[in-house]
Amino acid sequence: MTELESPTTSQPSGPDAFASGSGKPQSAREPHGLKAKAAEEVRSFLALFFYLWVVFGVFMLNQDIAQREDGINFAMQGFAVVNALVFAKVVLVFNMFDPGAWLRRRPLIYPIVYETFLVTILLLVVHVAERVINGLIRGRTMLESLPSIGGGGLAGLLSASVIMFVALLPLFGLRNLDLAMGRGRLRAMLLGGKSGS
Repeated sequence: MTELESPTTSQPSGPDAFASGSGKPQSAREPHGLKAKAAEEVRSFLALFFYLWVVFGVFMLNQDIAQREDGINFAMQGFAVVNALVFAKVVLVFNMFDPGAWLRRRPLIYPIVYETFLVTILLLVVHVAERVINGLIRGRTMLESLPSIGGGGLAGLLSASVIMFVALLPLFGLRNLDLAMGRGRLRAMLLGGKSGS
């Protein structure tokens, strides 16, 4: 009998290798791993979208009340939904790069404030770029297309930035707390179910 024909082998081969946990080739594991990763990405996107929609919706509602408009301006609420969709994707991409990782060995407040600050700036830049591109498409100049954030001027920009920063703090606080406790444990504690790790 040759070595290949030997009935006693330590590792299963052929179809049996696919059935054992350690013998699974990478291609056999990918669909389950990809499905789980895709499901987690969709959950993260929907949670971010809902959070940002509420934040932007409240901003728009406040603007409507401040301007003393009658009723809810549904066009502005639609704007809040579209912005929440765009910004949720921006935040997901930001999270993929995890720029606060270098601060994770320090007290939790450091990565929370750092990431919140970066995303606040990023969202303001994306908002300005979105408005400029929209204006250029409509035939306006770049200067005409620049939005007046927070009512215009430096005071308005700083005011809107502080409001956005404070609104994003809970989001990044929970994210960093979840990472510190072990991914999925905070969700399991708050909402029930099994933790991810």
